Amino acid sequence: MAATLKPYLNAVRHTLEAAMCLENFYSQRVERHLKPEVEMRSSKEVLFAPLEICRNDREKVLIEGSINSLRMSIAIKQADEIEKILCHKFMRFMMMRAENFFILRRKPLEGYDISFLITNYHTEQMYKHKLIDFIMEFMTEIDKEISEMKLCLNGRGRVCAVEYLKMFSPTVEWNVSEE
Repeated sequence: MAATLKPYLNAVRHTLEAAMCLENFYSQRVERHLKPEVEMRSSKEVLFAPLEICRNDREKVLIEGSINSLRMSIAIKQADEIEKILCHKFMRFMMMRAENFFILRRKPLEGYDISFLITNYHTEQMYKHKLIDFIMEFMTEIDKEISEMKLCLNGRGRVCAVEYLKMFSPTVEWNVSEE
């Protein structure tokens, strides 16, 4: 783990542990309705102050809490155009399968790549520390996955370019290692 990644992930972990004190809370406007207050924003007294944790200008986490729900939005580091495209496609792939990830939102907040919504039902049905571990594991692995995809894409592009150039000069020996 990188030296700058560990304090960033520790700060996110401790903030999640503190913010995940969720309880059952019915709507103050409609009788017997239980909606995530962080999404509805119907009464300001049950919303907590949003907290943004930044590693750098491109990599940040926004944690918004309320009395019965928590929304966490993650902006993933994207150094170049290829990483932006790969990140967008990968996040779109995951969000289309949001029903398989119980806490994943289908649409992220503006300016972020992916969002999670944790309600009091999730904390009652699942262990809090396991939810936090899943999010931390996701945050550490997503950079590795995108870097791996970029390497594979570059390798495939190199092989395609060599095969294309062989058509124009069949006598030249191209030295490219297959991956």
